[in-house]
This record gives sequence, structure tokens and C-alpha cells, in this order.
Amino acid sequence: MANDMIEVACLGTGGRCRALMKSLATVPGVRLAAVCDIWDVHLAEGRKLADAKAVATKEYHELLNRKDINAVLIGSPDHWHVAMTVDACNAGKDVYVEKPLTHDLKEGQAVIDAQNQNNRIVQVGTQQRSMPHIQKAYELLKAGRVGTVHKVHLTWNRNHPGRMQRTPMNIDPKTVNWKAFVGTDRRLAPDQPFDEYKFRNWRWFWDFGGGIFTDLMVHWIDVAHWFLDLEHPTIATAIGQHYAAKDVWETPDTVQCLLQYPNNIQAYFEGTFSNARNGAMIEFMGTEGTLYIDRGCYRIIPDPGKGDVEELILGTNPRRGADFYDKPDGELVHLTNWIESIRSRQRPTCPAESGVSAASAAHMANQALRSGQVAKWTT
Repeated sequence: MANDMIEVACLGTGGRCRALMKSLATVPGVRLAAVCDIWDVHLAEGRKLADAKAVATKEYHELLNRKDINAVLIGSPDHWHVAMTVDACNAGKDVYVEKPLTHDLKEGQAVIDAQNQNNRIVQVGTQQRSMPHIQKAYELLKAGRVGTVHKVHLTWNRNHPGRMQRTPMNIDPKTVNWKAFVGTDRRLAPDQPFDEYKFRNWRWFWDFGGGIFTDLMVHWIDVAHWFLDLEHPTIATAIGQHYAAKDVWETPDTVQCLLQYPNNIQAYFEGTFSNARNGAMIEFMGTEGTLYIDRGCYRIIPDPGKGDVEELILGTNPRRGADFYDKPDGELVHLTNWIESIRSRQRPTCPAESGVSAASAAHMANQALRSGQVAKWTT
């Protein structure tokens, strides 16, 4: 396959998947050969971005059974990620799957086994691993520029009140295969009546997503695990409240968690939808200084008398901690790494093991949040 066209099927062509499709379409040697979604509207939108001769279906197994499909791009809700990834690997397809890879702690080994036993390339969509400035920051931390790190501070703060309002969407239930969305036949979630708000905002409902911890924290905790060679927390504690999303979301709109790791490392995350202070960033706090990283830059801030500030700024947005920057194009570099790995059969920057690791921290935080007790890692 080193020089062949890679035929990709896109599963779950909602807004996130379509953003990835736009980037993937620019990678040489790739054809968006098929699309699948259980909603007529998203299926039609996905078809517009795919090849003119692309196959369109509401049943993803039809695409996995096609011998002309080499790989799949999975943009489904969280609770379908492992099922679709395992099915795709077993069908001999390589996979790009959005984060979080897993919907609970129990799913992790199955998806790792499916990847490895089938010799598949699985790339999890925590795209920060492929961003060049973050890769450079990794080298600096490993070179000891901030000394020994014992504390990590992570944030993902937004101010998006519009996301927490139940406004009519007028979705025709007849255009949605709701049973397939819920995944009742696969025992992915309990049967329930159609709810258009849940359908369009599934991230904030426990059956389908995991709230701020799995949707946002997982990006930065993945970086922490990568930089510090961590697998999972040993202890997690968390709090959360509904300030703006009361009676709308099941998951809290404001959360904090503390994670304890081996080797005397602590991580503290805060996230909210009611204040954008600090935005999205991570700080590695070492004995010689602090390494600040967001999606557009890194900055080394030495402790007093420990040296000079060093930084690399790629994104031109003057606001630090923005969700997205013009540079680097995170989706494009991560998708390109996936395609290159498919051709070379070398491991991508974020294989299934890394996706399971990052998700484990989010699941432990949610376990502590929902139980009101300290969550402890058990094998």
C-alpha cells in the first residue's frame, strides 16, 4: 500500500467528522470513498465532502464488508467508539477514531487486543501529539529544562452559555435511526425515547458521553501521560456543579479533579463553560521552572534566578489558551501521521494504548465525581 490510493470510509458524519474529512481530503493519495450516518441530514452533508462516486449508507457494517475500503474514520458518539473500532480492526481496516477512545474503564483491553491481534494502525484523535511545537516541548522537558516535575496543572475553560439552552431544533424523528444511535442491540446504552437535544448534545449525557473530563480534559491529560511516561492515576477525586446547565445537562458544566500518579506526580484539572480564564492549556511545574503549552505555543518560565524565558509561538491569535489556532493545523498533521503510518506500517503518534491510558484518567475522575468518593485504580 506504500504508493496505492487509500480508500477511507467515514462513519458518523456529524460536525466533528466533517471537519476531519475536510482535512483528510487534502492529504495526497487518499479518497473519501464512503460515508455512513444514522441521520439523513448528516449523511447528506457527509456525502457532499466525499468523492463524487462515494457510497452512502446508514449501516456501517456494509462498508466494513467491502474489500475496496482500506481504512475508516470514526466520528460517532463516544459510546460507539470501541464497538466500531473493534469491528473495523476485525474486518482488516485501519482506524482513525475520535477521542475519548473508551466510554468506560472496562472497554480498554478489548480495543487494544483488536488493534494488535489484527496488526492494524489505530490513531486516536488527540491531535496534540502530532503538533510540532508540542513535540519540541516534549524534547525540552525530557532534556531537563524545567527540572523534576511533581505537579501538572491543566485547564479547559470556556464561556459558551448558548450550548446549555434547550431550544427547539425541529428534527424529524423519521429521519433518524434512533435505535441505532442508542445502540440498544449492542447493549451500549439502555433503550429510551427520542430526544432531539440529547441527539445533538450527547457529550453531556452519561449514556453517550462523559462530560468535560472525557471531552476536554482527555486532550491535556494525554499530553501529561506522554511527557511523563504515565499510564493511569492511582487515585482520583473530583467535584462538579451545574451553574449554567442545570436541568439541561446530566454532566456538570463546572468541574475540578485531582489525580495522584506514581513517582510523586500530581495533576490538577479545572474546566467550566461559564468563564474562559486561561482557556485550554497545560503547565508542567518543575524544580527549575514551568513549561506552559497551549495549542499555539510553548513557553519555558524559569523560577527566579534559574535562567531566561524561552518560547516558540506558532499560532497568530494573540489570545493564549484558545481552542484552535491557525498554526499548527492539528487535524491535518495528525491525520497525515495516520496515513503515513498506514503506508509504512509503523505505529502512529497516538495508538490505542495511549488512547486507553488518557481515557482512564477521565473515567476515574468521573467515577469519583459521580460516587462522591475517592476513586482508586484496580486492575
